[in-house]
Amino acid sequence: MNCFCLTVAGEEMFNSLSLLQCETLCLRRYLKTSHKLYSATYDPNEKTFEKLLIANRGEIACRVIKTCKKMGIKTVAIHSDVDANAVHVKMADEAVCVGPAPTSKSYLNMDAIMEVIKETRAQAVHPGYGFLSENKEFARRLAAEGVTFIGPDTHAIQAMGDKIESKLLAKNAKVNTIPGFDGVVKDADEAVRIAREIGYPVMIKASAGGGGKGMRIAWDDEETREGFRFSSQEAASSFGDDRLLIEKFIDNPRHIEIQVLADKHGNALWLNERECSIQRRNQKVVEEAPSTFLDPETRRAMGEQAVALAKAVKYSSAGTVEFLVDSSKNFYFLEMNTRLQVEHPVTECITGLDLVQEMIRVAKGYPLRHKQADIPINGWAVECRVYAEDPYKSFGLPSIGKLSQYQEPLHVPSVRVDSGIQQGSDISIYYDPMISKLITYGSNRAEALKRMEEALDNYVIRGVTHNISLLREVIIHPRFVRGDISTKFLPEVYPDGFKGHKLTDLERRELLATAASLYVAEQLRSQRFLGTPRIPIAKSKRSSWELSVHLGDGIYPVAVSKDGSSFSVEVDGMKLNVTSEWNLASPLLSVTIDGTQRTIQRLSRNASGSTSIQFLGTVYKLQILTKVAAELSKYMPEKAAEDTSSILRSPMPGAVVAVSVKPGDMVLEAAWFVAT
Repeated sequence: MNCFCLTVAGEEMFNSLSLLQCETLCLRRYLKTSHKLYSATYDPNEKTFEKLLIANRGEIACRVIKTCKKMGIKTVAIHSDVDANAVHVKMADEAVCVGPAPTSKSYLNMDAIMEVIKETRAQAVHPGYGFLSENKEFARRLAAEGVTFIGPDTHAIQAMGDKIESKLLAKNAKVNTIPGFDGVVKDADEAVRIAREIGYPVMIKASAGGGGKGMRIAWDDEETREGFRFSSQEAASSFGDDRLLIEKFIDNPRHIEIQVLADKHGNALWLNERECSIQRRNQKVVEEAPSTFLDPETRRAMGEQAVALAKAVKYSSAGTVEFLVDSSKNFYFLEMNTRLQVEHPVTECITGLDLVQEMIRVAKGYPLRHKQADIPINGWAVECRVYAEDPYKSFGLPSIGKLSQYQEPLHVPSVRVDSGIQQGSDISIYYDPMISKLITYGSNRAEALKRMEEALDNYVIRGVTHNISLLREVIIHPRFVRGDISTKFLPEVYPDGFKGHKLTDLERRELLATAASLYVAEQLRSQRFLGTPRIPIAKSKRSSWELSVHLGDGIYPVAVSKDGSSFSVEVDGMKLNVTSEWNLASPLLSVTIDGTQRTIQRLSRNASGSTSIQFLGTVYKLQILTKVAAELSKYMPEKAAEDTSSILRSPMPGAVVAVSVKPGDMVLEAAWFVAT
């Protein structure tokens, strides 16, 4: 086990700790090291609420609890039965189970949550994002019980949470809007008719939705019918509301949003923009603030329209107005999210504000403490959403499992990690597979991106497949670095799907040299006797090794010679000097190759010489053999590939909701089925 307790206590003391003591130490460290990079002040004399319930789970519940602790507010966590040992449950002052794993029976179970509020006498509720955060009925029920909802009132939730009504209000507030049908689509036939009138392509999306859920792009009648069916199903499942709307799909836009903050006294601010164009399946993957694309005039125009919309509905809380921006910097209202956004940390980094604190203050009735002229853009912040997903499948299909080893890169300067998991946590099929939000800050964009690259290399996640390889490739891609991005970035850059990092010749030699040095270092360690007076019969004076390294489709002869703590490695007729402390017990290994520092992770190895190494974000499989073993291996029979001709295997975990065939039907090779 690799955890904070082992680091601070030592192995002997660690072995004497109970599981509860270990978890307590880890939790204290989590609270101290996470959630940094903003400079908000907390006035202990400013009274708000004595007790607040968080109607959410995971990282956002933890995020709210941290601010509440700083404000002196006691917290109540709710959880499903499978979340009984979740981090947010341990962090809160009180925790109550509200039902079984399915969200409809737990985190969306208003009756159960209302009962917990009464039992715990919570004075206020913060809904986080998702779940009930934009549910007007939940806000209404809270108001009826005299409980404060940390968010806007029911009128604003109704007006802005409904995509149809919000679009009409935006038009009346003179906010630029996308052409489309201003009403509810009744059925698939009407959807086709409307789509034809608007002109393909069109966007079908949930009226009550957000976060990319219930959204489909249709390019023809058939896709419109399919999109209507799937979007309505997903909308009903995610939001309890299957109403859909259709609007013109703006091809190749940027997705840029404005953070707004308003109080109950008529004051409203725009807190600059967030660039959210890197997406897959209409869900954001990488965000940054500010945007490389906006000039001061466009930023001001977008901010003023966002504030005008907020004032039009008497909005009071933190909210986000999302826009699509074309190549000519024309911008169009997309939707308003009446809640805290997932990507809010980048705004906190460049403004110094704690948005959760501001939401709580506004809900209590305090006026805003700042004027528009006070809102700065200090530096640059980048956020990567780290998911338990396989990026090699449609840029990310969910992965499940237990985090057998987990270490956040908090030792890297100016890094913030918002997470709701720890080593031993389960990533299940029931909830979003997000592991964390990884945020880096710099005085400029180049500095923030360089720190993100370092943070991703130093992030240890074992037990589940994750998307770090994709995130790292995105932030170092020349197009991204120069700010040439749109919502089509991923399919344009990777038209055949993501394949991982493509090694240059130099990088290939660095990987081969590192792997060979690691192999030799391990061989030398295995010859040492520690903690015993036993003396070897004969000292090994071996100082050179001839190896054969199999990487991809190539087999490479590699010669290694030892020189003190360094290795001189010859690959492709070129010599490389490889230096490291060779701490083989550490999940992270810092290696210097001809003066270039790399952080690698060895994920696995076995007796046959096979090893997996995470290098430049991507995991590479190698086999390292001695020259003799390599020559003999050609006589070994190859393992037969698995026969999958009679197997229908789902590419991701989930429940089969529809099978479009019945016994006796003819199934062609190109046929497909849907599992969600």
